[in-house]
Amino acid sequence: MRHKSGSIMEKLTVEATKENLIAVNEFVETNLEKIDCPMKAMMQINVAVEEIYINIASYAYGDASGQAEILLDTDTPGQVSIVFMDSGTPYDPLAKEDPDITLSAEERGIGGLGIFMVKKSMDDVKYRYEDGKNILTLIKKI
Repeated sequence: MRHKSGSIMEKLTVEATKENLIAVNEFVETNLEKIDCPMKAMMQINVAVEEIYINIASYAYGDASGQAEILLDTDTPGQVSIVFMDSGTPYDPLAKEDPDITLSAEERGIGGLGIFMVKKSMDDVKYRYEDGKNILTLIKKI
Protein backbone atom coordinates (compact mmCIF):
# COMPACT_ATOMS: atom_id res chain seq x y z
CA MET A 1 0.00 0.00 0.00
CA ARG A 2 1.33 3.45 -0.90
CA HIS A 3 0.65 6.56 1.11
CA LYS A 4 1.19 10.29 0.47
CA SER A 5 4.97 10.28 0.21
CA GLY A 6 4.98 7.33 -2.16
CA SER A 7 6.55 5.02 0.40
CA ILE A 8 5.50 1.45 0.90
CA MET A 9 3.50 0.70 4.01
CA GLU A 10 2.82 -2.82 5.25
CA LYS A 11 -0.78 -3.46 6.28
CA LEU A 12 -2.57 -6.13 8.29
CA THR A 13 -6.34 -6.29 8.75
CA VAL A 14 -7.72 -8.65 11.39
CA GLU A 15 -10.94 -9.24 13.26
CA ALA A 16 -10.44 -7.25 16.48
CA THR A 17 -10.29 -10.23 18.83
CA LYS A 18 -7.78 -11.01 21.57
CA GLU A 19 -6.99 -14.27 19.76
CA ASN A 20 -5.57 -12.29 16.83
CA LEU A 21 -2.90 -10.66 19.01
CA ILE A 22 -0.54 -13.47 17.91
CA ALA A 23 -1.02 -12.55 14.23
CA VAL A 24 -0.54 -8.85 15.02
CA ASN A 25 2.68 -9.55 16.96
CA GLU A 26 4.03 -11.76 14.16
CA PHE A 27 3.22 -9.09 11.55
CA VAL A 28 5.03 -6.38 13.51
CA GLU A 29 8.04 -8.55 14.45
CA THR A 30 8.52 -9.86 10.89
CA ASN A 31 8.58 -6.34 9.49
CA LEU A 32 10.87 -5.01 12.24
CA GLU A 33 13.31 -7.88 11.63
CA LYS A 34 13.47 -6.91 7.93
CA ILE A 35 14.98 -3.55 8.92
CA ASP A 36 17.25 -4.98 11.64
CA CYS A 37 15.39 -3.14 14.38
CA PRO A 38 17.47 -3.15 17.60
CA MET A 39 16.21 -5.65 20.20
CA LYS A 40 15.48 -3.00 22.88
CA ALA A 41 13.34 -0.95 20.48
CA MET A 42 11.61 -4.11 19.21
CA MET A 43 10.68 -5.11 22.76
CA GLN A 44 9.33 -1.62 23.53
CA ILE A 45 7.34 -1.63 20.29
CA ASN A 46 5.97 -5.12 21.03
CA VAL A 47 4.74 -4.05 24.48
CA ALA A 48 3.12 -0.91 23.03
CA VAL A 49 1.51 -2.82 20.14
CA GLU A 50 0.10 -5.40 22.55
CA GLU A 51 -1.34 -2.71 24.84
CA ILE A 52 -3.00 -0.76 22.01
CA TYR A 53 -4.28 -3.83 20.16
CA ILE A 54 -5.77 -5.46 23.29
CA ASN A 55 -7.55 -2.17 24.10
CA ILE A 56 -9.08 -2.16 20.60
CA ALA A 57 -10.04 -5.84 20.89
CA SER A 58 -11.53 -5.29 24.36
CA TYR A 59 -13.37 -1.99 23.98
CA ALA A 60 -13.71 -0.63 20.43
CA TYR A 61 -16.79 -2.56 19.38
CA GLY A 62 -18.50 -3.34 22.69
CA ASP A 63 -20.34 -6.64 22.33
CA ALA A 64 -20.27 -6.45 18.53
CA SER A 65 -17.29 -7.38 16.39
CA GLY A 66 -15.28 -5.37 13.92
CA GLN A 67 -11.91 -5.06 12.30
CA ALA A 68 -8.61 -3.56 13.30
CA GLU A 69 -6.08 -2.38 10.76
CA ILE A 70 -2.40 -2.12 11.59
CA LEU A 71 -0.13 -0.23 9.22
CA LEU A 72 3.61 -0.33 9.61
CA ASP A 73 5.84 2.24 7.93
CA THR A 74 9.58 1.57 8.05
CA ASP A 75 10.38 3.85 5.12
CA THR A 76 11.81 6.74 7.16
CA PRO A 77 15.41 5.85 8.08
CA GLY A 78 15.88 5.50 11.83
CA GLN A 79 12.16 5.49 12.58
CA VAL A 80 9.22 3.10 12.72
CA SER A 81 5.63 4.29 12.52
CA ILE A 82 2.75 2.01 13.51
CA VAL A 83 -0.83 3.10 12.85
CA PHE A 84 -3.84 1.39 14.44
CA MET A 85 -7.28 1.99 12.90
CA ASP A 86 -10.69 0.77 13.95
CA SER A 87 -14.25 1.79 13.22
CA GLY A 88 -15.36 1.36 16.81
CA THR A 89 -16.63 3.87 19.34
CA PRO A 90 -14.67 7.14 19.12
CA TYR A 91 -12.09 7.06 21.91
CA ASP A 92 -8.96 9.14 22.43
CA PRO A 93 -6.72 7.27 24.90
CA LEU A 94 -4.41 10.32 25.04
CA ALA A 95 -7.15 12.58 26.42
CA LYS A 96 -6.91 10.91 29.82
CA GLU A 97 -4.51 12.51 32.29
CA ASP A 98 -1.39 10.52 33.05
CA PRO A 99 -1.65 8.61 36.35
CA ASP A 100 0.27 9.96 39.31
CA ILE A 101 2.88 7.22 39.57
CA THR A 102 4.12 8.61 42.90
CA LEU A 103 0.93 7.30 44.53
CA SER A 104 0.51 3.72 45.69
CA ALA A 105 -1.61 1.40 43.54
CA GLU A 106 -4.52 1.75 45.99
CA GLU A 107 -4.42 5.56 45.90
CA ARG A 108 -3.96 5.68 42.14
CA GLY A 109 -6.96 3.55 41.22
CA ILE A 110 -7.32 1.13 38.34
CA GLY A 111 -6.36 1.80 34.74
CA GLY A 112 -4.37 4.29 32.76
CA LEU A 113 -0.96 2.70 33.27
CA GLY A 114 -0.89 0.88 29.92
CA ILE A 115 -1.28 3.97 27.74
CA PHE A 116 1.09 5.84 30.08
CA MET A 117 3.75 3.17 29.46
CA VAL A 118 3.13 3.41 25.71
CA LYS A 119 3.57 7.19 25.81
CA LYS A 120 6.79 6.86 27.83
CA SER A 121 8.36 4.16 25.61
CA MET A 122 7.48 5.67 22.21
CA ASP A 123 8.93 8.89 20.82
CA ASP A 124 5.52 10.18 19.74
CA VAL A 125 1.91 9.02 20.07
CA LYS A 126 -0.88 10.76 18.15
CA TYR A 127 -4.63 10.22 17.97
CA ARG A 128 -7.23 11.47 15.55
CA TYR A 129 -10.79 10.53 14.62
CA GLU A 130 -11.35 10.72 10.89
CA ASP A 131 -13.87 9.25 8.43
CA GLY A 132 -15.53 7.25 11.23
CA LYS A 133 -12.25 5.73 12.38
CA ASN A 134 -10.08 5.90 15.48
CA ILE A 135 -6.52 6.41 14.23
CA LEU A 136 -3.69 6.01 16.74
CA THR A 137 -0.10 6.43 15.54
CA LEU A 138 2.99 5.28 17.43
CA ILE A 139 6.38 6.59 16.35
CA LYS A 140 9.61 5.04 17.60
CA LYS A 141 13.12 6.15 16.68
CA ILE A 142 15.41 3.17 16.19
